Amino acid sequence: MDYITEIFCLIDDFCKDFESTLKTALISDQQPRRQRAKALCLSEIMTITVLFHQSGFRFFKYYYNHMIRPFWKEAFPTLPSYNRMIELLPQCLTALTCFFHQIKGQCTGISLIDSTKLIVCHNRRIARNKVFKGLAGRGKSSTGWFYGFKLHMVINQLGEIINIAFTSGNVHDVKMLDVLGQGLSGVLLADKGYISKAKAEVLSQRGLKILTTGRKNMKNLPQYNEMEKQLLSKRGLIETVNDQLKNLHQIDHTRHRSVNNFMVNLMAAIIAYCLSPNKPTFKNMLNYQSN
Repeated sequence: MDYITEIFCLIDDFCKDFESTLKTALISDQQPRRQRAKALCLSEIMTITVLFHQSGFRFFKYYYNHMIRPFWKEAFPTLPSYNRMIELLPQCLTALTCFFHQIKGQCTGISLIDSTKLIVCHNRRIARNKVFKGLAGRGKSSTGWFYGFKLHMVINQLGEIINIAFTSGNVHDVKMLDVLGQGLSGVLLADKGYISKAKAEVLSQRGLKILTTGRKNMKNLPQYNEMEKQLLSKRGLIETVNDQLKNLHQIDHTRHRSVNNFMVNLMAAIIAYCLSPNKPTFKNMLNYQSN
């Protein structure tokens, strides 16, 4: 219960500022409207959603009906039904996105970039998928073709997420370098999917050197010094982060019936990871300075 209170207080402090700022920024249509009190406030909805992605449960319905409602009644005395809770979830999407930018990590001089696939249905059911029609795309990863989206992510060597971008599955990783490279300096570790001489020159002008693994058919392999080779050998750290997001925080499943709730699931899982005290990291190169 102490941990639940700690997470709730952190989110609630953010929501107080967020809701007051949002209220002044929205354009009113000058029509009188009823303002009914909700069963759960915004911070309570966000807390329940984030804690689900830290709980280890695979299904939100089972988690809500068999964990939240029986055992957390003291913390959330006005819990609605499961169906009503699902209707309330999209209301916290904007707040979750803004909250991520408040708790995300900072550039430390060593950054890692990668993308991971988010499959929305089996390949045989692509033609019948209606939820993500016109949004998802067919892409190819190291394990084969898929239908869905890509989560592009940059982390530092402490395992903290610095920046994210979300695209359809047919967007090439190289196209996201300009977006995700904003505000970074030092070195950026990447796989062979990010090889681009033109992009490397643009990033170099910003003070960011990209280190990539070479392709087998490349005639001129990149030349790096020993420190850079050692750094590049640790690029697998971001693969570990992707694995935790998928297997511990339930970022990837094919049971979505709503685009909005799909995005809520995505952002809540990322926030759950950001708030996790145990992140994968390598600490023996904290003093590295790029040339």
